[in-house]
Amino acid sequence: MRVAEMHWREVEAAAARDPRCVLPLGSTEQHAQLSLAVDSILAERVSVEAARPLGIPVFPVMPYGLAPYFAAYPGTVTLRVETLLAVVRDVVDSLRRAGFRRILIVSGHGGNAPVGGLAQELSATTPGLSVRFHEWWKAPRTWAQAMAIDPSASHANWMENFPWTRLAHAPAPAAPKPPVDSAAIRGLSAGAIRAALGDGAFGGPYQMPDEAMHRLWQTGVDETRAALEGPWPEED
Repeated sequence: MRVAEMHWREVEAAAARDPRCVLPLGSTEQHAQLSLAVDSILAERVSVEAARPLGIPVFPVMPYGLAPYFAAYPGTVTLRVETLLAVVRDVVDSLRRAGFRRILIVSGHGGNAPVGGLAQELSATTPGLSVRFHEWWKAPRTWAQAMAIDPSASHANWMENFPWTRLAHAPAPAAPKPPVDSAAIRGLSAGAIRAALGDGAFGGPYQMPDEAMHRLWQTGVDETRAALEGPWPEED
């Protein structure tokens, strides 16, 4: 259930029935010829499809995360680490006040990894609250499925090229891109990273058959639903 399609009394009733909810985290950043909102689109959609059969509310996706390395690409928005953590802390506190005690944070962006540490802190220090951090795209079964399709799976290449992240006016290049040495660009300035990456993709094929992508997607949805189903700790 999308919270955007609910009113406050329905959210109150949902929290009284079930203490679980989902908070998707995304990013607004370059993804070569794909949408700048790829990570947000995927985090919210996988959350909604995973939660729908369980009747669990999904809050609107946070569209901004940590992406300083892509700051030289126009359209990329990046927060400071302390800003992201402060915002997530405040959002979780609001969800807790609403009655939710089992919160699954579903991230679609690798740069948001520091939130995983915050989730552990909040769970350990807030009685009755359990917060879990789930990076849907690199969860074990989903990542294994991606590797089975093609081991080049990476940023802005075929792994993020779903029918719902494509731009109709910007088709994928037909030829694969030579792989980029991601270790070599670590620690470079944003401008140097843009110079090294060019269009922004990390290399490999830009697109795979939709059948393979739907198979990967379904694995991601199933694994996200399993994370939401638990088991969760008993109420303190």
